Amino acid sequence: MGLENRKEIPLWNGEVPLALADDTEHLPTVTPYFAPVWKRNGKAVVIFPGGAYSHLADHEGRGYAEYLASKGYCCFVVKYRLGSNGYHHPAELADAARGVRFVRSLAAELGIRPNAIGVMGSSAGGHLAAHLGNCYSEALYAGDEDQSVSSRPDWMLLCYPVITFEGPFANVGSGRMLMGTETPDPELAARLSCEKTVTENTPPAFIWHTGEDNAVPVENSMMYAAALRKNGVPFELHIYEKGPHGTGLFEGHPWAEEAVRWMEQF
Repeated sequence: MGLENRKEIPLWNGEVPLALADDTEHLPTVTPYFAPVWKRNGKAVVIFPGGAYSHLADHEGRGYAEYLASKGYCCFVVKYRLGSNGYHHPAELADAARGVRFVRSLAAELGIRPNAIGVMGSSAGGHLAAHLGNCYSEALYAGDEDQSVSSRPDWMLLCYPVITFEGPFANVGSGRMLMGTETPDPELAARLSCEKTVTENTPPAFIWHTGEDNAVPVENSMMYAAALRKNGVPFELHIYEKGPHGTGLFEGHPWAEEAVRWMEQF
């Protein structure tokens, strides 16, 4: 498959699982952002923008992709399906997993190592990345796909992520969009709370958050880091004192350089 830099294409070939009847407007896509040839490091990052599962924030998609491409990473921004358009769990997980498989299936053609494909997400996109990291084996496939290609990311970059849908630290708006109800089933809310589904096979994670975040409390990241530690999964957690929610690259804040440094190990 010949991919053009920054050209949006359909994420799925043929059948799109869980697609709404006659929907042609909201089907998922992927947009590649290639690093300059002389900088490419053989690694890729699949990016899920934030937006409370109701919209997609451009600065947490294209903005990250342009930055990481300048550092040598081939990036792929996934426009996954949203609760605001009538799509709820597990459609989002299916799209996220397909994003990883899409890149891995083309790895040889694109000069990417198939074991060097990470995911990145902010806020609700961070939840989607963490959910995929925990539950990649549960993702749906379309009938035209080779199911031997793994959906598991090799690492995760989680930026002020939504993690839990339980208790005082839940992000209610994201949960409502993802689950499609004002009063989610407690069992489903627990199953989608990422701190509860970490296993020893969850990929390593770089996590950052700010203490001033009033939309997604910093406890979300702390709970996830604790779950990773309990299961013996490597992680790096950065909690910065200042800064609101949704800052993205944060005008040159050092988190991005720290994340690039951390990814050098893969």
